[in-house]
Amino acid sequence: MQHRTSQSSSSALTSVQLPTTVGLDLSDRTSHFHVLRGDGVKLDAGKVATERAALALLFDSWAGCRLVLEAGGHSPWVSRLATRCGMESVVANPRRVQLISKSDRKTDRTDAELLARLGRSDVTLLAPITHRSEQAQAHLAVQRSRNVAVSSRTLLINHVRGVMKSFGVRAPSCSPECFHTRVAAHVPEALAMALTPILKLIGRLNTEIRVFEREMERLCREAYPETAALQQVPGVGSIVSLTFILTLGSHERFASGRDVGPYTGLVPRKQSSGDSDPQLHITKAGDRELRRLLVLAANYILGRFCPDCDLRRFGTRIAGDGSDKKAKKRARVAVARKLAVLLHHLWRTGATYDPLYQAKRRGEVPAA
Repeated sequence: MQHRTSQSSSSALTSVQLPTTVGLDLSDRTSHFHVLRGDGVKLDAGKVATERAALALLFDSWAGCRLVLEAGGHSPWVSRLATRCGMESVVANPRRVQLISKSDRKTDRTDAELLARLGRSDVTLLAPITHRSEQAQAHLAVQRSRNVAVSSRTLLINHVRGVMKSFGVRAPSCSPECFHTRVAAHVPEALAMALTPILKLIGRLNTEIRVFEREMERLCREAYPETAALQQVPGVGSIVSLTFILTLGSHERFASGRDVGPYTGLVPRKQSSGDSDPQLHITKAGDRELRRLLVLAANYILGRFCPDCDLRRFGTRIAGDGSDKKAKKRARVAVARKLAVLLHHLWRTGATYDPLYQAKRRGEVPAA
């Protein structure tokens, strides 16, 4: 009897401490939800249209409760809507929800229930994602659109070169910006109907890409003046600096600059057990586009046109004489990781960038 009373008291305490949790499995048209009370009792379940009005009604009815959803295409606006409706939004990292992706009986209904049960326990196990603000998302879309335009231009240029090669004509080497004008004079008459419209498309894409770039420069000047501190580093322009700041959101999210490396997915995975501690590839977690831009900037730093600096010396020591391709790849990733830490430091402090700060401390370069 005493044992049952103790169990009852423990159950009552659990229901008070644990919040009511709503698991929401998002889909393009219809989403499934599952509601659990703090003690694990099912309160409600069903489907809801993935529209603002329908979701707002659902969130208003469970205001004050915890909403758990998986990161995806709809999660930014849905989590913001839930927060405005008075819910605690938890956006789970898909990498931490393997129970859903590897389930043998995976359905939208069971996924919603599993999200509710996972969110009812320790939410830190879900490695919650912090979505950027609506304004930051709109500004970052400018960079994403430029990237799509550049990729489309590259595909069109490669198409023109390939078709001309099949006719025994080699397109002249030139920059993408002047490709459509330089190549027009070399197009065989038999290919004029096929390639002239493509060259015009490339010209229009060049115009739109310049529009995107001017807009990003304007955003750096007017909306994000802190990007100027980041652009002191060679290889870091408006595109890299703006993407870095918009992706991270706030430098205060990271207690130390060293935490930026894992956030960008530029640190090696760990899988040590006993005496085994193999060297693994990087995690590739976080934002893929930011990681790509950091590696591109690192590639410039290690190239022949970058002036001498600590980052360049650090990467050169790893790459060696350049004969080992794997060492060169490791050097690029290592420099990209250090660059992310440096950019966070410049953002946080607004300090003046000294390219040979570490070399001067070690006495390799005389201080000015």
